[in-house]
Amino acid sequence: MKRREIYSDLRCIPPVVVRIDGRNFKNALSRMGFEKPYDKRFTSAIVEAVEAFFKKSGLSPVFAYTFSDEISLFFRDNAFDGRIEKLDSIIPSYISSAFTMALNPEEPVSFDSRIIPMHEEDVREYLVWRQDEAWRNCINSYAYYTLISEGMEEHEAAKMLKNKGASDMHELLFERGINISKVPTWQRRGILIMKKETEIEGFNPQLNVKTTSTRTRVFTEYDIPLFSSEEGDTFLEKLLARTADE
Repeated sequence: MKRREIYSDLRCIPPVVVRIDGRNFKNALSRMGFEKPYDKRFTSAIVEAVEAFFKKSGLSPVFAYTFSDEISLFFRDNAFDGRIEKLDSIIPSYISSAFTMALNPEEPVSFDSRIIPMHEEDVREYLVWRQDEAWRNCINSYAYYTLISEGMEEHEAAKMLKNKGASDMHELLFERGINISKVPTWQRRGILIMKKETEIEGFNPQLNVKTTSTRTRVFTEYDIPLFSSEEGDTFLEKLLARTADE
């Protein structure tokens, strides 16, 4: 029967992005009473799950970019010899477990996974693309749930917003006293989680001298620039250059 495991030797060549998404989160989170369009408890649990992945999973992503219930993990080196079945099962299952521990939801939750092979020079384009999606998700969510709060049925709100551009939804929200450009940056642009080397000061009692050592720690950035801007381009250039040297 071993020969029937026809997908077990499928492999990917690094670098790759493994992107995971929450499965049916909209309905599950609505049943659990989370705030809409954004809930700080939920976002904190996502970040905590990703930080746990960096620290304890045994895998080594370069960085992670997340918004809503989506997480993109960038790897320069593949674990499990790049075996797709392993990557597509272990990574989302770890995040599902870590997220459940962080949030303690009332019902089981799960994430699915896909693997995106790319060249190093494609990373910036990928992040710009996903950040654009974070912005669309932000303005769509605020518009949708604003209409729901006014008593509109879900299907009516969805129909009203269908085919509307960002400027139309921006105006819809502005008329209701919501300036979407002033909502928290992490809602509009997403969150970046990465490793950084930091210097730690210590003391050697035997030599009676101060010491300095380097440690790698996980940092979470909630206030990231627009990746498509000049500032964002510089930010990503430094990020990729730094992580390439580690």
